[in-house]
Amino acid sequence: MGAEGAGEAAAEEQEPQEAAGSGGWERRIAGGLAFLRRRVTGDYEVDEFGYDEELTDQVLMSVLRPLADKYFRVEVKGVENIPSEGGALIVANHSGTLPLDGLMLQVAVHDHHPANRHLRLLAADLVFMLPVVNELARKAGHTLACADDAQRLLEGGEVVGVMPEGFKGIGKPFGERYKLQRFGRGGFVSTALCAGVPIVPCSIVGAEEIYPMIGNSKTLARVLGIPYFPITPTFPWLGPLGAVPLPTKWTIQFGEPIPTDGYPPEAAEDPMLMFNLTDQVREQIQHTLYKLLVQRRSVFF
Repeated sequence: MGAEGAGEAAAEEQEPQEAAGSGGWERRIAGGLAFLRRRVTGDYEVDEFGYDEELTDQVLMSVLRPLADKYFRVEVKGVENIPSEGGALIVANHSGTLPLDGLMLQVAVHDHHPANRHLRLLAADLVFMLPVVNELARKAGHTLACADDAQRLLEGGEVVGVMPEGFKGIGKPFGERYKLQRFGRGGFVSTALCAGVPIVPCSIVGAEEIYPMIGNSKTLARVLGIPYFPITPTFPWLGPLGAVPLPTKWTIQFGEPIPTDGYPPEAAEDPMLMFNLTDQVREQIQHTLYKLLVQRRSVFF
């Protein structure tokens, strides 16, 4: 084949590719316009908790995904331990000064699970007291950390996420990184037992270093009505720039599920069983954290 024939063949191959690319953009634009039309007309659905699945998939996940994939380069392990259907309770460690770990966990479950499951996080009261944040949290599927709401979600077949350390975990000093705080009284275990769903321990490495908390201004925290006011090597010294998280390398590992459906209904009232199961979950998360830290080459790579 001559040079002219080769050029014609290449041009013929390029035309379908250009057409496919053009068609892809047209579909995206049409989809975006249809999405905006539904938003404007109110033709979309939210559940009883305020969860807007379409907004979460189309907008919120699209915003969070580059942060997870490109900035923190989150590596996900053991996602197959989350069941493909039915309820499950994911219990994870909490850290990082700001709750970015919960958002990255939500992306990990949705993007890496074969069934693209949605994680419904249980959040602290403070989240629902903040303007804008309150509305976004509900739209993203988060709900108040109370047993009744959690049980209804689990019995409805949802994957629910809880971080029992709460503010004790996320606001701990940098010197105590990766040392789990108390898990409370085991309320999450009781909820899982009542719903008969498995508990999936989850260990997150990388979040502790995004805002190394070297101090806490308790006076400012009290004035602002927040649990703590973090002081890091960059905040508040660099102003808004100090609020940019460090680009650490993350690993999220889901452990072997702990079944609860074999216990009798009255098991949820047994304090000794609550203590033992809570301790089992906590120890499994802590052991995995230590293992991941040993395997980690660097905080940033």
